[in-house]
Formats: sequence, C-alpha cells, structure tokens
Amino acid sequence: MRILFWGTPEFAVTPLRAIADEGHDVVGVVTQPDRPAGRGRGLATSAVKREATEMGVPVLQPERARGDEFMAQARALDPELSVVVAYGQILKPEVLELPPLGSINIHASLLPELRGAAPIQWAVARGYQTTGVTIMRMEAGLDSGPMILRVEEPILADDSASELAERLSAAGAEAVVEALALMESGQAREEVQDHSRATFAPKICRETARIDWTLSADRVSLHIRAMDEVPGAWTPHGPRGGVKLFRPRASGGTGEPGTVLAVGEDGVLVACGEGAVLVREVQPPGKRRMAAGEWVRGRGVSMDDRFGVEG
Repeated sequence: MRILFWGTPEFAVTPLRAIADEGHDVVGVVTQPDRPAGRGRGLATSAVKREATEMGVPVLQPERARGDEFMAQARALDPELSVVVAYGQILKPEVLELPPLGSINIHASLLPELRGAAPIQWAVARGYQTTGVTIMRMEAGLDSGPMILRVEEPILADDSASELAERLSAAGAEAVVEALALMESGQAREEVQDHSRATFAPKICRETARIDWTLSADRVSLHIRAMDEVPGAWTPHGPRGGVKLFRPRASGGTGEPGTVLAVGEDGVLVACGEGAVLVREVQPPGKRRMAAGEWVRGRGVSMDDRFGVEG
C-alpha cells in the first residue's frame, strides 16, 4: 500500500519503521518545520524527519498543512492512505480525504477515553492502571472517528510518561501494521465510538506542569511521573528559579507543603498536603538532569528549603 506518513516526535518513529519494514511503500513524510531549540537556539529537526531522511523518503514540512501548494505536493506523491501519528496539527477534512482510502491515526489511549493532545501524560496523572492504543479513522471531530483496532497496555506502579510512551509507540507500531493488513484483505471492521463515554486529555503547558505541593503525596508523585520527561514537573525554588523534579516516591512525613524535610544520597524528601515525596532525580535551571544526591552534595538544596515559593 502507498502510505503518506504524518508524524513529528520520537513516538512516531517506531510506527514509521514498522510500516516500511512490512513492505508498504512510504511515498512521503509530513512533519513539523525545523524549529529553534536548546540554549543556542539552533534549528532542530524532528525525529521523524531524521528517520525519513535516512530512509530516503521525501519530506514535506509545511507551516500549515493546507492550501493549494501543499495539497498539490501531497497529491503528487499519489498516496492510497495517510497514517497520522502525533503530527502536531489538526488536519482539515480535505487533507484527510486526499488519499482514496482516507486517513487513519494511532492514538495513544483506549478511545473514547483521553481524546486530545496528551493522552499518555493524563493517563499517568489521573492514576489509570491501564491504557493502550487505538487505530481509528480520522474525521473532522477531535479523535472521534470509528475505531479499527484497540490494544491494551498496563501502566506499571513506577511508570513515568516517557517510559510508558516507549511501550505505547511499540504497541502502536504493531497495531497499525495489523490494521493495514485487515484493510488490505477487506476484513477491517470500524466500530463507532460511544461519545457519551468520552474524556479529554488537553495539551500540557508549563503552568500545567507546575507542582502543587498542597496535594497528597500520591497525587504529587503521579503528577511528577506524568510530566517526565517533557516538559518536566517543576517547582519554584527561591532565587534559583524553577527546578525540575523526576523519579518520585510517595513517603511518610509531615510539614508545611513544599518544605524540604530531609536531604541525602537517596534523594530530597519534600512535604505535601498529606505525606511527603522523595525525589530521586532533579534538573536545576540551566543544568543537566542528575541524581538528587549529586544536587545535595553541590549544595543546591538544603534542609528547610521551601519549594513552591517565588523569588
């Protein structure tokens, strides 16, 4: 089958490889334009662009996937089907309908739950024990199209969103290959979603990622795991600015929420609204991610410091 593949982050790379390895003809890739990134603000290419370039596949990078020029470029590739995986833009109906077989999507949840931009993060943040991937036909609504295939994936006790994303990417790759085989053989069955059961997973922003220390230790731990690795759960830390926190473990302890109760080689213990959280990795402003014990040895944090307080 002639596939036009749409995707941008690392999550989309494994499905792209799987589709090509299965023998499908990836006629082109559509990905986000190169953007300034990092402290040097040099242009960074997407993970999908790097993979497509290695594969020798033509790459399109429109600012907006619409308009006569882009439509002509996509049409010239003569795709039979579009496969969309975390592309990063909402596609108009005329774009979805450009290939004769339309467009399908790998969505990282068990639809109709967690429609939207950040289903992996919100599955962790909300304490789900199971999530998965859904192969669905795309339509004008937000992740509301008929489902072709659903595959479950457990969320482990200490899973971060980044760890879960790796497994869901692999699951999505297997699922989309199976869905394409069903479509080619005429055995694909499309199931309409129960829209009354829909829940939503809105886009994550910096303010979303800020830690609320008045929550219970369990909720704070879920939040930190959910924001790993991007954008990273963060908290103000006095005049030093915001510090990102990783690898939490709910623990006992009492104190004013945000107060550092203990520091040591095993991490930094911070009081919550109920209980405390032991943070085992940190990323101070302008520095790399490191073990919390290394931060402690460098005197980046001390007993009785207060997280969550500006300035």
